[in-house]
Amino acid sequence: MKLLSVEDARARMLATIAPLASEAVPLSQAAGRVLAEDVAAVRDQPPFAASAMDGWAVRAADAPGSLTIVGESAAGRGYEGLVSSGEAARIFTGAAVPAGCDAVVIQEDAERDGDLVRVPSVDPGRHIRPAGGDFRAGQALLQRGVRLDAWRVSLAASAGRADVQVGGRPRVALLATGEEIVEAPAEPGPFQIYDSGAPGLAALARSWGAEVSRARPVRDDLQAVVDALAGAQADLIVTIGGASVGDHDLVRAAAEALGLELKVASVAVRPGKPTFFGALPDGRRLLGLPGNPASAFVCAEMFLRPILNVYQGASPAPRTLSARLARDLPANGPREHWMRAKLAFEAGGVSVTPFRDQDSSLVTVFAEADALLRRPAGASVAFAGDVVEVLLLDRA
Repeated sequence: MKLLSVEDARARMLATIAPLASEAVPLSQAAGRVLAEDVAAVRDQPPFAASAMDGWAVRAADAPGSLTIVGESAAGRGYEGLVSSGEAARIFTGAAVPAGCDAVVIQEDAERDGDLVRVPSVDPGRHIRPAGGDFRAGQALLQRGVRLDAWRVSLAASAGRADVQVGGRPRVALLATGEEIVEAPAEPGPFQIYDSGAPGLAALARSWGAEVSRARPVRDDLQAVVDALAGAQADLIVTIGGASVGDHDLVRAAAEALGLELKVASVAVRPGKPTFFGALPDGRRLLGLPGNPASAFVCAEMFLRPILNVYQGASPAPRTLSARLARDLPANGPREHWMRAKLAFEAGGVSVTPFRDQDSSLVTVFAEADALLRRPAGASVAFAGDVVEVLLLDRA
């Protein structure tokens, strides 16, 4: 199987993924989930003309003038009578505008004297939010496939929804391999390092909507890797390390021993060439990521995130934008290169600066980055000021 481009590799992976069954969840638990239905308004919002300010509800034709105070309209407790010519009603922000009124005079501009209030001239409609000014009954507010955040949850709540139908949460089993890694707080041996890949990937997968389980790192023993893969209860197994073709890279061989149908053998991407993907006979999918943290994280953005999106019914398309290159870059080699980079938002637009050291073992660089800069395979020299494509990383 030939070395595939990032786009072709992703397409082959996604062709094997189907959305999971949806479920209804309370709106209070829906943030981060993907809508599996459209959400429409059941009534106008606001359902009545409402005041945008604290003040006095009046007839514009009566202003300026001294008006008789006939009542009060507060939020949730409106004035039910009719305000006639020469009259006014006290009103508060969010309260329904009484019948007969077509303007609100803010309280700072009015002067009360007992049962009278003197108001200045005011235009019709001033400081009034019209009924249906936000949305109308029957209007589509949210479409299936969007991921709910706090703002979208608020919009669904304003539409009167107590629960929503969302895509199923994919189960991901993470398995790190290699004699060289150890989990904190265990004390590493003289030739070992702390496992940084699995904790980071677990956090990424959870932030992308998955339920994540982690197995303890597996030593470089074929049967141990076979047993770990066989026992992983998940829709998607994600392995970290052991994906290449060295004497101690056993993940692919272990998966093939379990009947893996290989869909992607390797990818023309830097970093992350050893990435592979396939389907096990029982329906589980397996994504093999390289062991170096930067390689694993780059390929998680390229492949794991789109896979999880499809499982949940969301668009798999990466979030990219155009930016101006802040410094020159040499010509690129035969593999597509996704460089860790830093964005700057300036008056003239967005600029991007790639880190000078792109070694795939450097976790510090990825922790500083907020974007990945794409260099197409075989790209010629790029100069400062050139427009380039960048993929946004999730950063608070």
